[in-house]
Amino acid sequence: MNDPRRQVPRTDAILADPRLAAATERLGREVVKAAVVTAQDAARRGDIAPDAVADFAAAGLPQRATSLRPVLNATGVVVHTNLGRAPLSPAAIDALSVAAGYVDVEYDLDNGERAPRGRPALAALAVAVPAAEAVHVVNNGAAALVLVATALAAGREIVVSRGEMVEIGDGFRLPDLLASTGARLREVGTTNRTTVRDYADAVGPDTGFVLKVHPSNFVVRGFTSHVEVADLVALGFPVVVDIGSGLLRTEPLLPDEPDASTALRAGADLVTASADKLLGGPQGGLLLGRAELVDRLRRHPLARALRVDKLTLAALEATIAGPAAPVQQALHADAGELRRRAERIVDELTQAGIDAVAAESVGLVGGGGAPGVDLPGWAVSLPSSYAVALRTGDPSVVGRVERDRCLLDLRCVPADRDGDLTKAVLAV
Repeated sequence: MNDPRRQVPRTDAILADPRLAAATERLGREVVKAAVVTAQDAARRGDIAPDAVADFAAAGLPQRATSLRPVLNATGVVVHTNLGRAPLSPAAIDALSVAAGYVDVEYDLDNGERAPRGRPALAALAVAVPAAEAVHVVNNGAAALVLVATALAAGREIVVSRGEMVEIGDGFRLPDLLASTGARLREVGTTNRTTVRDYADAVGPDTGFVLKVHPSNFVVRGFTSHVEVADLVALGFPVVVDIGSGLLRTEPLLPDEPDASTALRAGADLVTASADKLLGGPQGGLLLGRAELVDRLRRHPLARALRVDKLTLAALEATIAGPAAPVQQALHADAGELRRRAERIVDELTQAGIDAVAAESVGLVGGGGAPGVDLPGWAVSLPSSYAVALRTGDPSVVGRVERDRCLLDLRCVPADRDGDLTKAVLAV
């Protein structure tokens, strides 16, 4: 009877603790029960007192129902693929909450009948790109291109410049992606120079379409040439333009980045793009262009496998129709304001005895968009030894190390999170 292991509370008694009961509603019974069992085992080993089991279990619970951890992006890279690309706007986040339940994604509430899927999101996209006769959305940018190749060129040829045979990240190469659809690639030109004559000599009865790809993650300078969309259209074959990063209209800050509206006005039959890069929305692949072709893609059997869910449709609509997304805000962040924020943070840190200085910093667009474009800004500069501790802390703060200093670039850190960043540094 004196064995302390006999004094360990029963599982059901611990689960009745108000803190654990509330956690069960939030995290699920199995997660909470696992924390309770761990605490009971610690008590049986004598590591904790039996009356501390509930406290120990409560302290061991995960903070969130997902194992994904929120991150403060202090890298200076706006569209950071490893950190989830575009952060969603408050409007898009609110739309996700609405779409989490039952919604009329494919249902007409007025007449009680089935309706076309995602009508409001597609309508918002159509309004944003009036040059497109029709629009469609699939689950990512690569999927959009795969659907086009499968529907228009399976068993036929896709004519594409050798200088545009890009690798899109993580080892995925455009030629492999297109070849997987059953299409044959007809490469023309050279790495640095391709002319209209190269395309004209290649097109023929077997041509499914001519593809123009924006090489968005590298820049070739020097003795170069490329062919404009209008000149490709003049060849008389369908022209598909993959603009990559998802600008719907021209962006003065990124004059060399192609946009959907310009390509369509130049005569492109189809434009494909990602929704989670410069557009600043959820992961998705945009298809814009001639109504006959878009309808053909929408009705292709593969389109069902590439269909987006209600969450994507809701967030996309809110991104397009709502206020400026965080990506746009970060791109246009004022360097003077970034400097003032950095200096305020540094003042607080130096008062605590920390080696911190405000330093000029150069950010990047990222996400395979606008290579070579520098975004002047400011960062909080710390000893490089801070990098790992900040990255693994809570909140996680991910910066970058340059010249043995840890730079916390403020471009992508919301101003109202400066206090959290400061606390994270002080904690280290």
